[in-house]
Amino acid sequence: MKILRQDAATILALLSMLAPAGAALAQAGSRLDGASPPVNGVWVDSLDLGKAMGGRPPRPGLAAFGGRPARGDTPAVPDAPITLGGTVYSHGLGVTANSELWIDLGGKAKRFVASAGIDDARRTGSGSVTFEVWVDGAKRFDSGVIRAGQPATPISVDLTGGKQMILFVGDGGDGAAGDIADWGGAAIVMADGAARPTTTSPPSEPMPVIASSSTDAPRLNSPRVTGTTPGRPFLFRIPVSGKGPLTFAVKNLPAGLKLDSKTGIITGALKQAGRTAITVTVRGPAGTATGEITIVGGPHSLAQTPPLGWNSWNVWGPMVDDGKVRAAADALVTSGLAAQGYTYVNIDDAWEGSRDANGEITSNEKFPDMKALTDYVHSKGLKIGIYSSPGPRTCQQRFAGSYQHEAQDAQTWAKWGFDYIKYDWCSYSEVQATRTGMPPLPTLQKPYRLMRSILDGLDRDLVFSLCQYGWGDVWTWGADVGGNLWRVTGDITDSWTSMSGIGFAQTGHEQYAGPGHWNDTDMLVVGKLGWGRTLRDTHLTPNEQLTHISLWALQAAPLIIGADLSQLDTFTTNLLGNPEVLAVDQDPLGKAAGRTRQQGRAEVWARPLADGTMAVGLFNRDLVAQTITVHWSDIGLSGSQPVRDLWRHEDMGTKRDSLSAVVPRHGVLLVKVGTPKRSGNR
Repeated sequence: MKILRQDAATILALLSMLAPAGAALAQAGSRLDGASPPVNGVWVDSLDLGKAMGGRPPRPGLAAFGGRPARGDTPAVPDAPITLGGTVYSHGLGVTANSELWIDLGGKAKRFVASAGIDDARRTGSGSVTFEVWVDGAKRFDSGVIRAGQPATPISVDLTGGKQMILFVGDGGDGAAGDIADWGGAAIVMADGAARPTTTSPPSEPMPVIASSSTDAPRLNSPRVTGTTPGRPFLFRIPVSGKGPLTFAVKNLPAGLKLDSKTGIITGALKQAGRTAITVTVRGPAGTATGEITIVGGPHSLAQTPPLGWNSWNVWGPMVDDGKVRAAADALVTSGLAAQGYTYVNIDDAWEGSRDANGEITSNEKFPDMKALTDYVHSKGLKIGIYSSPGPRTCQQRFAGSYQHEAQDAQTWAKWGFDYIKYDWCSYSEVQATRTGMPPLPTLQKPYRLMRSILDGLDRDLVFSLCQYGWGDVWTWGADVGGNLWRVTGDITDSWTSMSGIGFAQTGHEQYAGPGHWNDTDMLVVGKLGWGRTLRDTHLTPNEQLTHISLWALQAAPLIIGADLSQLDTFTTNLLGNPEVLAVDQDPLGKAAGRTRQQGRAEVWARPLADGTMAVGLFNRDLVAQTITVHWSDIGLSGSQPVRDLWRHEDMGTKRDSLSAVVPRHGVLLVKVGTPKRSGNR
């Protein structure tokens, strides 16, 4: 038994709350109905739980229903009582990782007691968690990793003099799948005459300072490289910000391409394969900018850098329509994000209509003229994407997938003028050869190999986005079947648990990313979201949003915005449009970051850049601010190195051998370390 202060009164209080009198404690399956706390005891599940954070909302007296279990798990039962080792608790909290409950003790509490573990609903499957109790910013109890099937851990923590307590359940370092955790019999013993404790929120933090994404003087942004197939339509909007009107000029433009000097849009069709560096000069009222952009021509030359753009799902869900897509294209331009390199305007599920007498897919009434829509988006120098499934139905179930119409659908997408296809596994499980268990690798790959071969025969380039997470390690074979990007995770939501659980699980995947093929960690969850329901602000705090974008940029992930672009505030615009952060994501070397150091919940991630420097993120996943250090030896550097804060656009001076910084809770310091060997992307 882990008791920080052993005394007879504590043990008696613990037993009185965790079990009925006498031998009932040992009776497996006994229910603790009517159990009452000792004198001055307060059940935690009697407090206002509306301020709990992370995971799913806590379930007073009930096991958390964690939704989709990990593959192989026993499904959770709604409204099941908290059960640990066969013992049923009438009081307690059922939670999922990573959950936090902040409690104001008023300095009048004496002790916290509970019995903690993975609920019996997961004892035959996966699940691993840590239980922690923090008092006034210091960790007073840490259970270590508790796995499904292990006995519950009794907890007793001295709270004397404590003002604030945090009950935290971590994910055990392996993600939150199957983590249905219980604080069984959780109670707080208060001093005589003390007021009841109350739940609270973390202390407010200063708004993080980030640089403006706008500039008066012309500035050439990222991406600095783009690819195309010779003979197919080419479209590229030069990513330049600055006060207009701007005029553009280029040198060494390959044969078959032409520039609109007023818009900076290059169109045409490349005559032959090859790699050409063109010199771009932009003039405006506030100055002139010059730089190089590389055009790569050849088969399978798309997505030289991770796609930047927008997708309809996280804001509009199945309510997407023609007008909303046009508005998104307009807003990419007016917000300045198109000038920062955001290119793709992607329609997700729910555009599909019926098939005509010849089997050709049509769009539904929300999209009356797909060709007119693509022409509108193209007129702005932007590209447009569409969605389907290799199965008979898409993920929304009532819409037609491409099964047995693969070539016909691809030809229709090309005829309409689309530039990107998100191909989502969905109902293909119904037609695969193996209907139970893990399908063999050839079965997993089959629909994507088929579509890749069809796309290769079209007269139009379409970026090929695989969405197949859940069956097999797609990152190991996505490039082999011709994918330009592939989802490596389930659907993201705008919670710290979801975003951090996805982002920090990617180390090891970096070896599979590179020009033309990228790990897709799902769409960005910043700004105003809704999934087709009422629009609201993201649930991520500002520091969590910086962590989100920094981690995705370091990992060379596609940056696909999921927000309503017509309602971007200044912070979100600067967050999405920071040119120095985007230059990390769009670095032409294409080497994604991995984790180089981890100590507790402090992590360092780093990636090499094409100019010889290193992009480094110091991440704090903990509950409170902490000092994090990156040693140059951990990232392949030594001696004295210049450091630049990428979010603030500020030089931090020269640091010898290492860099240490205080990083706020759930926050990040994103820096560039080293002296560029050639002109960088600033």
